[in-house]
Amino acid sequence: MTFAGLDLHKKEVEAALIDEHGNILHRSRFPATREALETFAKKRLSSGTAVAVEATTNTWPVAAILQPLVGKLVVSNPLRTKAIASAKIKTGKVDALALAQLLRTGYLPEVWIPDNETRLMRQRSTERAMLSADRTRLAHRPFVSVVRH
Repeated sequence: MTFAGLDLHKKEVEAALIDEHGNILHRSRFPATREALETFAKKRLSSGTAVAVEATTNTWPVAAILQPLVGKLVVSNPLRTKAIASAKIKTGKVDALALAQLLRTGYLPEVWIPDNETRLMRQRSTERAMLSADRTRLAHRPFVSVVRH
């Protein structure tokens, strides 16, 4: 079995693949786009690969793309992962490798991965809360009268 750690950022993804002994098999960086992620997954990942990612803003779309292509997908709690794998140097390369190693050794703190229906309900709830906040902000905006002479 191979283990992959993907450090997700808004614009790019840092990837590290290791074998069951912890030897580095592959490292790469690619754009955080659907096309680049699918290309990477089809070329480097398989049903014999366990993949670890940290929970962040774009985790769930990435998880939805990867789940059918890999053997196991683990989403990690970043606060708990940080406590376990605290490093003096924080880079994408270090984080991706740390995720893969923690997954390999069974020390990666997992979070529950919601199904598609639950993800959609969460997304709708978030959008509704944002719209309500916008409505409130606009309703409480100071009124400025324009006097024309």
